[in-house]
Order: sequence, then C-alpha cells, then structure tokens
Amino acid sequence: MPIATPEVYAEMLDRAKANEYAFPAINVTSSETVNAAIRGFAEAESDGIIQFSTGGAEFASGQKVKDMVVGAAALAEFAQVVAAKYDVHVALHTDHCQKDKLDGFVRPLIEISAERVKNGQNPLFQSHMWDGSAIDLDENLEIAQELLAKTAAAKIILEVEIGVVGGEEDGVAHDINEKLYTAEGDFLKTIDALGSGEHGRYLLAATFGNVHGVYKPGNVKLRPDVLKGGQEAASKKLGLAAGSKPFELVFHGGSGSQPEEIREAVSYGVVKMNVDTDTQYAFTRPIADHFFKNYDGVLKIDGEVGNKKVYDPRSYLKAAETGMAQRVVEAVEALGAAGKKLG
Repeated sequence: MPIATPEVYAEMLDRAKANEYAFPAINVTSSETVNAAIRGFAEAESDGIIQFSTGGAEFASGQKVKDMVVGAAALAEFAQVVAAKYDVHVALHTDHCQKDKLDGFVRPLIEISAERVKNGQNPLFQSHMWDGSAIDLDENLEIAQELLAKTAAAKIILEVEIGVVGGEEDGVAHDINEKLYTAEGDFLKTIDALGSGEHGRYLLAATFGNVHGVYKPGNVKLRPDVLKGGQEAASKKLGLAAGSKPFELVFHGGSGSQPEEIREAVSYGVVKMNVDTDTQYAFTRPIADHFFKNYDGVLKIDGEVGNKKVYDPRSYLKAAETGMAQRVVEAVEALGAAGKKLG
C-alpha cells in the first residue's frame, strides 16, 4: 500500500483511540532502518508510523551534506516507494524539533507539503512535531498556533509537547525533576490556545515522568494518572461527558517501560508511542555478533585477504534488519495494535 493519505492517517488515529491501542512510531536514520520498521509492521499485521529526528535527518543526507530537509525528504521519498510493496499503511512523521531548528527543518518541510497539496498531491509528511518544551508555555503555544494553521492548510497533523521529557536525545538534554509531569493547568491552556480540533488536528505529548534513553528501573517514576487527570480537566472545560478523552496523546521516552504502564497510558488516550533506543540496540546487536564471530573475516589480519562474504555490508545489515524488525513486532504487540491493520 502507498504511504497513508491524510484521510487514512486520520482513520488510523481514530480507530486507535476508539479501541484503546496505539501505534509505535519508530525512529529511522537510513534506508535500512526504514526497511526494518516497515517489515516489522507488516509482520505484526499493523499499520505504523516511522519518524525522523533532526539529527537522524541530517545523518541521512550524508556527512558532507548535513542538511536536515534533504535527509528527511530523501528518506520520505524512499519510504514512498518501498511501502507500496507492503500490505500495511505507514505514516511519515518528524520527531522533536526545537525552536532554533524550526526554520531549518519543520517550516521548510511544511512548505514542501503545502506546495504538493496545492498541486493536487498528498503532503510529503503526515505529521510534524514542534517541541517547545524548553521555552515558556505561553510562547510554546503561541508558536504552536502559527504552526497549526499551516499544518491544517497542508493536510498535516501537528504534534506539540507540554511538559518536559527528561534525559538526552540528539544532543538536547533535560533534567529529571518535577517538570517531567505536565500540570493540569497546562492541559487547559492548550485547549485555550489550540482548541479541540476546530483549528486543525493535533497530537499532544504530555509528560508523566518520561525519559529519553536508557535508564534502570526505579530511577524514574512514570505516573500515567497524570494523563487521566489532564483528560478529565479538558473534558470538564469542554462540557464533555465523563470518561471522554478529548486529547490524542503521545508517549515519549517509552524505552524500558513496563507493559502495565504502557497499557494504562494507552487506556487514557495515548495513540502513538515513540520507540528509538530499543530498536537502535536491536539493529546494532546482530552486527556486533557478526563481527565477533567473523573477526578474522571482516579484518585483513597479518596480511591475509579476509573474507568478502562476511565483510560485504549486506551480510550483517540483513541480520540487523531482521533484529530490528523483530523488536518492532514486540512494540506493536505491547501497544495492542497487532493484527489491526486497516483493510
């Protein structure tokens, strides 16, 4: 199937929210990781999301180019061709983009999609994230308002973040403190600024103790009930029935989370969970295994010629693709999306 259209992406999110499951959003940095992610979705019989961070997009453009827009656009075009060979829907998303990178990443990509839509095509990406968590909330939401108008016009969904995800990703680090838990009043401010869909559809990354990267159990306390409180406060403000979930939520920093924490978060309206650290390891581990087992073949030791069959990059990247795809299947299953692809 081709990359999800705006209408298909909307249906994916609608069904996930209504039936209390979520999609893993897999960070990718290369054609090989794109292949692994889509393969994993297909093997789990689930639709899914692949996403590019600013650093991942820059890397994909090549070390001599280092252009985030070029890298993101190139991988998006590659995904368009490859995804058409699979029987699942795949949406394209860009991950964390801070204020200082908006003009060099998200805004140009929105313009590309706006031009495509103007010409009767689908947007290049289905959603983009604006990460204003490092600045004052009022400024964060003011910029979100401006971006929401542009994404809505280009048939794109905007993702915004309120609260702070701890840890480090792509060189951006946040402390582990009380800001990891989004305040109830911040949910209400978001409604005031962005509405509840009438100005354009958006996803909300609210934080409940989330941390990027690898951490040992017990270092950080996840509190999914923060999401429940935010939904309840928003429902009351909007005059909705008890139990309504007006926000479509995103779970950042999910690596290492316990299954029960994931299930609870999903029950409160999480429709997308970012997965990066775990799939990075699943991709790299088979490569390390290959090199350790074939040490004298991948290296030309003591004047020998090595073994072309084992230093051919395809020999170990095939194993890497398989390992990462298996981890994507696990993520799909943990989020309850296995076997639920759209017809």
